Amino acid sequence: MKNLILILISSLFMTSCYKSETVDLIIHNATIYTMDESNSMAEAMAIKDGKIIAIGPENQIMNKYFGEKTIDAGTRPVYPGFNDAHCHFFWYGRSFQEVDLSGAKSWDEAVQRVVDFAKGKSLKFIGGNGWDQNLWAEQAFPSKHKLDSLFPNTPVLLKRVDSHAAVANQAALDMAEVNETTFTEGGIFKKENGKLTGLLVDMAITYVEQKLPRYSDEEDQKSLLTAQEKCFEKGLTTVADAMLENKMIHLIDDLQKAGKLKMRIYGMATPSEENLAEYLLDSAYKTDRLHIGAIKFFADGALGSRGAKLIEPYSDDSTNSGLFLNDSAYLQDMAHKIYESGLQMNTHCIGDDANRLMLNIYGNALKQVNDRRWRIEHAQIVHPDDMELFRKYTIIPSVQPTHAISDMGWVEDRLGAERLKGAYAFKTLLSQNGLLPLGTDFPIEKIDPLLTFYTAVVRKNTEGKPVQGFLPDEGLSRLETLKGMTIWPAIASFEENEKGSLEVGKYADFILLDKDLMTVKESEILSTKVVYTVVGGEVVWGE
Repeated sequence: MKNLILILISSLFMTSCYKSETVDLIIHNATIYTMDESNSMAEAMAIKDGKIIAIGPENQIMNKYFGEKTIDAGTRPVYPGFNDAHCHFFWYGRSFQEVDLSGAKSWDEAVQRVVDFAKGKSLKFIGGNGWDQNLWAEQAFPSKHKLDSLFPNTPVLLKRVDSHAAVANQAALDMAEVNETTFTEGGIFKKENGKLTGLLVDMAITYVEQKLPRYSDEEDQKSLLTAQEKCFEKGLTTVADAMLENKMIHLIDDLQKAGKLKMRIYGMATPSEENLAEYLLDSAYKTDRLHIGAIKFFADGALGSRGAKLIEPYSDDSTNSGLFLNDSAYLQDMAHKIYESGLQMNTHCIGDDANRLMLNIYGNALKQVNDRRWRIEHAQIVHPDDMELFRKYTIIPSVQPTHAISDMGWVEDRLGAERLKGAYAFKTLLSQNGLLPLGTDFPIEKIDPLLTFYTAVVRKNTEGKPVQGFLPDEGLSRLETLKGMTIWPAIASFEENEKGSLEVGKYADFILLDKDLMTVKESEILSTKVVYTVVGGEVVWGE
């Protein structure tokens, strides 16, 4: 008995000596895709104070460290937390306080959803998002007349799925003091027979929206926290919000510092007077959760509303080639000011003419190969002659794979077969600089990163069509896609030293899935589930 006691004491002593360090969290028995430069694999990680302090083989980590909390992954895959390179985080949260019009099969159905939403409520304003005339039997744009009869005194503004077109009722137009002679640069107030139809395109939406009732701070906080919950559920640990007003930036910062908003956010500030005064002069703002490093501009609109600026007219509208939303001289001036400030310049470009304009404006400021990481957001239709400009000036194309699948049913009608050669050209864009950050543009598209992965690789819709894939030669490999959802967005936002891969010294932001995206059958990608989402070593979603 005495010998047995001595053996036990000796064993405990040796174990306590060998496990020399206590950490906050250990995840082990895992298939860890580190996404480091060598694409190396690991089996376990030790995490302390929100960062990875060790990663490697199972026995190396388990023998050296003792975890206050331990997760046995059961050999399932672990990846760096998904990073959505282009979305609208706040706007997504706001959508839960407005009417969801997505999937409506007619304008009548959309209007009925507004009626149902407003029933029994005393509302100062009704907002809605998601209608798409391409889903209707008659694909004509809607007008305000039904809204006028149903809501004569309450302003209503209903945005198209891409938010580049909207319908405002007369009460909203009156509140914004819009009449038949109203004009705004980069926008259209549609008229028929000299009368306003209520259809607004691009900057006309902003003109009206900024004069409508605002949401309270409490409602905005609720929007942000709702968006966070939905993102964590999907495995997102960082998002790049592509359009943040000054007030929202400060609200996000306050919520993060209070410990309520744990999502990491890369913010693209709007070029408002407040944002330019605060960030253009003082340069980037950065905490461990919030990074305001870019000013975001719009060159044109969207294909769905025929507002994307094309070099030649639309194939299904020979009198229209879209429109520029900002004057080229203004964009040129801003490019030089932003270059001097050291900030990043990111610009929404859908049409080939918009892409050509901004690639040349960027080139005029950048002049040569550089590390300024200026971005073209969407890069949806690029003329083949302009592709090499991405490499020449080291410009990053930031794309959203689900756009290709959402648009494929009608995009050839808009562009014709010849222009499709430069459309949704992800593989070609990747070949320019070896970098292609991927996003969703949610809530314009669905928030799900797994859908991003599926559409980037498979180039099909959720029904598996078209069988051969849409423009299949422009699809990405699984490894390229995973990089596009992890390390490449981090590089595109100057954050590769702190996130995007699972390495010692970086934030412990990672996810555990129930299936391995790198090996699972194509048909099972979309049924994959997030088991855990971890941000800074804290489990924010899961068991």
